[in-house]
Amino acid sequence: MSLTRRDFAAKSALTGAGVALAGSVGALATAPNALAATDIESQGAEAAGGHGGVGYGPLIPDPGGILALPAGFKYRVITYSGKTKLESGETTPSNHDGTATFAGPRGTTLLVNNHELKGPRANWKYPVPLTEGLVYDPAASGGCTVVEVRPDGQIAEWVGIAGTSTNCAGGTTPWGTWLTGEETEDKAGQNGMTKDHGYVFEVDPADRRANRDPRPVKAFGRYAHEAVVIDPKRGHAYLTEDASGPSGLLFRWTPPEGFRHGRGKLRTLADDAGVLQAFKCFDSGGKFVDDLSRATKTGTVYGVDWIDVPDRDAKAVPVRKQFTDGQVTRARKLEGMWWGDGGTYIVSSYARDESPVQHDGQVWFYDPKRRTLMLKVLLGVNPDPADSSAVGAFDGPDNITVSPYGGLVIAEDGEGVQHLFGATDSGRTYPIARNELNIGTEEEPEYSEFTGVTFSPSGRTLYANIQTPGIMLAITGPWKRQKRG
Repeated sequence: MSLTRRDFAAKSALTGAGVALAGSVGALATAPNALAATDIESQGAEAAGGHGGVGYGPLIPDPGGILALPAGFKYRVITYSGKTKLESGETTPSNHDGTATFAGPRGTTLLVNNHELKGPRANWKYPVPLTEGLVYDPAASGGCTVVEVRPDGQIAEWVGIAGTSTNCAGGTTPWGTWLTGEETEDKAGQNGMTKDHGYVFEVDPADRRANRDPRPVKAFGRYAHEAVVIDPKRGHAYLTEDASGPSGLLFRWTPPEGFRHGRGKLRTLADDAGVLQAFKCFDSGGKFVDDLSRATKTGTVYGVDWIDVPDRDAKAVPVRKQFTDGQVTRARKLEGMWWGDGGTYIVSSYARDESPVQHDGQVWFYDPKRRTLMLKVLLGVNPDPADSSAVGAFDGPDNITVSPYGGLVIAEDGEGVQHLFGATDSGRTYPIARNELNIGTEEEPEYSEFTGVTFSPSGRTLYANIQTPGIMLAITGPWKRQKRG
């Protein structure tokens, strides 16, 4: 049953412009140009030099030149492309991206790590090895590796899937597997590929046999996939698309009647199983919202309808181009997602000239019960991304996770300096780590984005990647529950 504009407008009138429709706003706003009204005083105190009990204090430069962290924290390199090896003897693939952790046997932690490698294998020095039985398209360079961290500190790594392309954010399932999506629309015969790409694949970190003979989940559609989450209660899949010309869409897949999720079940789906739909938003007055960048205040709430996708496999026309501008809502750089708090957090990394309003990042929360989308984080345009001393000057959120210590932890993929940063439930932001590995020159420094931010099952270790050259890091320290501010 859809939430009609009339229903949403009526409820909004009763609750005050829609802001209270989803309950307490708890907006996660941050500097430089967007502040939650309740946090203006505390943000000012932070700018004056203190962190007011939020976060872990200033970041200390790393003598090793990799990761600046607060006092009391330390990091460990888990994998390093070009340096560490797989069980089979090949080098760890490069371009680490989306990652998740799983509790493994005998106290181990298993991580599935995407490798965002696009196009022919010859383009990359360290592609994902073509392990027998685990290859979808032998021409493609991407895929996933599985990393095992043992209680004694030993590390093992092996291929989970190979022969896929541009494996980006991905997402976990409630039954303990990983969904990796291809951020590409290459068809067989394009860019050196021998099969169509732009699909989601399932990888089981605990059962290597389950990964043999990889099959795309075509029911989820073929487009430039970023992240995917599964609603554990209703069984819906939510998927983001990172695309331009026109900008991408948020999708919802509804399983067919009688389908029950579980290990190996996605393989059994017909290519056209269930219903794939794109989102369409409207404000508290029932007015259609064409682009998420229209929201300029945290706490903004939109109602959401879902519109059927005509041709999910995009045989002739890319999915996002199958809709007119008045049919669906668009957003530039729809990136990471994470399920938590009964819904899904959704990142729009930035908006520029292709969008009605410019910003340097949004994080939304979709509530499936109320069918509403609330703006939780809004990053104003960062005037000087190269200035690492600017308080709260974060830009380009990408991968995201819900923290066991409250709020969110976000990987930055912006301009200039790159951070891992936290955002509390009430809108305070604070740095957790800064990438100090300069892959440019002294005159023109360049720092790769952070990716794959995720906590261990115990919550004691934060894992994150530096995408280029491809480094997985484990961060430990005096984690604490973050105050609302």
